Amino acid sequence: MTELPSDCQRLQLVDGRELLLVGTAHVSQESVDLVRRLIAEENPDRVCVELDEGRYQSLVHQKRWESLNIYKVIKQGQGPFLLANLALASFQKRMGLHTGVKPGAELAAAAQDAEERGIAVSLIDREIRTTLLRAWRKTGWWKRLSLISTLFASLFEDQKMSEEELARLRESDTLSAMLDEMATMLPSVKRILVDERDLYMAHQLTLAQGEKILAVVGAAHLGGMLKQLPTPLDEATFAEISTLPEKTFASKLVPWLIPTVVLGLFAVGFAAGDYERLTDAAVAWVLTNGLLSALGTIIALGHPLTVLTAFIAAPITSLNPTIGAGFVTGLVQALIAAPTVRDLEQVGDDLANLKGWWSNRVMRVLLVFFFSSLGSAIGTFVAFHWLKDLF
Repeated sequence: MTELPSDCQRLQLVDGRELLLVGTAHVSQESVDLVRRLIAEENPDRVCVELDEGRYQSLVHQKRWESLNIYKVIKQGQGPFLLANLALASFQKRMGLHTGVKPGAELAAAAQDAEERGIAVSLIDREIRTTLLRAWRKTGWWKRLSLISTLFASLFEDQKMSEEELARLRESDTLSAMLDEMATMLPSVKRILVDERDLYMAHQLTLAQGEKILAVVGAAHLGGMLKQLPTPLDEATFAEISTLPEKTFASKLVPWLIPTVVLGLFAVGFAAGDYERLTDAAVAWVLTNGLLSALGTIIALGHPLTVLTAFIAAPITSLNPTIGAGFVTGLVQALIAAPTVRDLEQVGDDLANLKGWWSNRVMRVLLVFFFSSLGSAIGTFVAFHWLKDLF
């Protein structure tokens, strides 16, 4: 029987089948070599990897960005999801530059080696979109701001590391390590991004077919998965962590509440015949929304016509909960400064540095979307405060 390193566990499932659980670092050449050696020596019936279909395709198909339709992404409302995904990818990409290994290389190697040997492959991780949306919907408004700021603060961090830090990095799951650091400030986010996935993947392993199963997961997931294994989750718990939670009543109400109150205040001013005050209120609404959204677009280095669009669109979209300023500015930016072939080819590399986020036209569209939306949101609350004073 193969001698296993400390980050690997051999155990039996409840029905007597053998499971070899391999803990890896996502930016370690040692992990790549380890999974290849174990697959060759253990010859399992099935290899399971910590990936969902989307992440698997992104690892296997290196030129996936070349087929990205950024206009379609914005139009279908997928901008926030793609932006958050890229922020996480950026963190791991930069970690990989320090270790010389592409993040997730050991997962890709496990899947590739298994397929070459005719071994069945299973993707056991929960879909990343479900994970991110569960984190978003189960987090309060103020903590959502902390989550966003944490994600994007990582873009500005100095990534210089000592040899000791690099050694620890090679021995850990970098993404999970980052999320673990958020546990004190945002325990609900850590629970969804890490703990729920531990349960989900452990359950998927109990359902995997084969007498001998080799599973490759980030080392940070080992502890949580071993607590659940070898017993399957009950169906109710698995169904709960596999689905998107319903939006809360407050989250449905707030987008409609502010526009309703604002329009009500304008109606009161109009009925009272105080047209001077009504004019002041209209100017305050237009300027605060328009200027702050335009400022956000400038910060994102949006095209001048996109800046103008932000100024015009924000006061209007702020009164319409079904469409945001970022939706309009993102589409305009994508049309006026459409990504080139080079931009599409270089997205993966440009993720690794802050300059790349602003120079790459694909990511600049997303930055325009984000910062113009943020400016409009701030402008709405500022203008709302002024309107209360005017009336």
